[in-house]
Amino acid sequence: MRPDDWHLTENVDDFLARAGDFLRSRLAQHIMPLTWAQRLRTRGAAAYGGRAPVFGLLERAGEVLAVLYRVPPRLGLGLTSLTPEQADGLAAHLASLGHSLPSVSADHGTAAAFAGAWQRHTGATPTPRVRLRLHRLGTLTPPEPFPAGRSRLVGEDDHRQLIRWCGEFAADVGEVVSVDADSWAGTRFADKSYTFWETPDGTPVSMAGANPMVAGMIQVDPVYTPAHLRGRGYAGAVTAEVSRAARAAGAEEVVLFTNAANPTSNALYQRLGYVPIADWSAYDFAHAEAGDR
Repeated sequence: MRPDDWHLTENVDDFLARAGDFLRSRLAQHIMPLTWAQRLRTRGAAAYGGRAPVFGLLERAGEVLAVLYRVPPRLGLGLTSLTPEQADGLAAHLASLGHSLPSVSADHGTAAAFAGAWQRHTGATPTPRVRLRLHRLGTLTPPEPFPAGRSRLVGEDDHRQLIRWCGEFAADVGEVVSVDADSWAGTRFADKSYTFWETPDGTPVSMAGANPMVAGMIQVDPVYTPAHLRGRGYAGAVTAEVSRAARAAGAEEVVLFTNAANPTSNALYQRLGYVPIADWSAYDFAHAEAGDR
């Protein structure tokens, strides 16, 4: 692979114009670049810390073979699937341009290949941070029976509790992010719609979020139940309701990520009709300064 096969741009519209067909060719697998490109197109980089995003395309003879994205605030590297040779060529190319990467995330094989290549070319030590599993909804199978209570959309009066639960969710999954009233607008949680599951007396006990539809696809994220309320069916109920609403809104694809190491959550979502399609990994780089390039 020649380094000049990679074309980098900070213009999200140019990126989508050139990469759109490729991204839509495997909607579920390309959920992350599609989502972040749409977020930046809608809200602008200022909403995520003001740093310019970087998008890239690997092209041969006018055909897009892969894409990369680095989005604020941390500007970690996200990738679509690459061969080991492509990963090595990209690492060499970015190192030659002086990029400093805080992290990489992609399907497991791609992330591992790039992490090893980045270490060879820069000396930065990769440390595995998380292993996720990407699921696509097949036939929705609501839990039977539902727990007592009902679902309802989260409103303005729920904002304080919503922020608290999103912060607790982020801490649970190891996200390095501040989620509070001051930082809320700049987090990835701010542009979602949310649903609570509440008990018959009106007490919220679980929540599920949904990203705005992009390319006919909705990602369910996050799903959270406080630790002392788990094991009672609340997460399954609220996820089923959000998934049903996504389908009712016209989504052709509904997807979600789980922690690959959590057999309980993986079994729950599979009972609801979600089918695993890919493992996903993130690596942090010990000697990179987050946000620099």
